[in-house]
Order: sequence, then structure tokens, then C-alpha cells
Amino acid sequence: MTRLFFVRHAQPEHSWTDDRTRPLTPQGMADTAQVRAFFEQVQPDAAYSSPYRRSMDTIRSAAEYWGMEIRTDERLREREGGPDGSGRAMIERRWADRDFHEAGGESIRMVQDRNVAAVLDILAENQGKTVMIGTHGTALSSILNHFEPDFGCAEFFRLKHWMPCIVELDFAGQDYLGRTEHLFITRP
Repeated sequence: MTRLFFVRHAQPEHSWTDDRTRPLTPQGMADTAQVRAFFEQVQPDAAYSSPYRRSMDTIRSAAEYWGMEIRTDERLREREGGPDGSGRAMIERRWADRDFHEAGGESIRMVQDRNVAAVLDILAENQGKTVMIGTHGTALSSILNHFEPDFGCAEFFRLKHWMPCIVELDFAGQDYLGRTEHLFITRP
């Protein structure tokens, strides 16, 4: 069995304008201790992450605990947003029509296609192993929707403020076996 542990990043500094370099808040950095504590009990064989700073910083301490290098994959990045891309009405519209995207933004399907391609490659490279993956809310939700088609907008809003959270997906080969939610801290 292959176990993929998706770690949605801790609370970011929302006022930071550059999405790629957005740091964690002091509370977010403190919350990464719970991610490390979890992985002190669950030893990963490999660590992957979105190249975005907040995702890497959320898993960094856990990776360092095991002396692991974090491999980044551009396909695991968060959704490109256009103007007003984070409003509730826009989010609901994207989930209702997974091909819809605002000008300059990405659709749920676009995010899903690249994230799932990365996940399938990670699965192929890590058969029978335990893998830690630093991720984002929309990215994780699109992955969950791929493997669980009933996972949609309501479920996205349920985990939208979980920062950080750890969600385990289990596989036999490429066959999806199920999901377990291990840790979630609710932050605004």
C-alpha cells in the first residue's frame, strides 16, 4: 500500500501580495510544530511540495526531522487567480462549472489536471511507500474530487480554513482505497 499524506499549508500572511513567496504568519509558523509532531510518529520515505513558500515552510520541520530533502513540483502549485477570484460567488461558480475561470485565472479542471498528473507520477515513483506532500486548499480539493467525484464546493468550504491540515490518501498500485483526515486546525 502507498500512503500519500497531503499537508495543506498553515495560515499564510494574507496581506502579502506575491502569491509564490507569501510567508506564514507567526501563528502559522507555530502551527507547523503540530505537523512535525504528527510526522515524528509517521515516517515518510519522500517529501514533495508545491514550490510556494507557505507549502514548503509548513512541511520543512518534519522533513528536516527525518533528514529529507523536499522535492518541488511546479504542477502542485495553487490555482492561478484572477481579479476577485477568491470571492464566495466566484468559488461556487467555478465548482458548478469546473471549466469556468475568470480572466487571468485557472478553472478547477485546469488545477485538477496538473495536480493529478503530479500525484500519479509520485505514485508511480513511490510504490509501497509513505509520502508527505505540501499542498494548497484548491489543489487538494481538486485532487480529492478526482478520486471522490462527490467531493465538491461544500466540501471545499469545509476545509477552506483548515490551516494546516493533513489528509491521507491510500492506494494499492494506482487504485484509490480511501481517505483519512488526521489533523486540522481552523484558522481565519
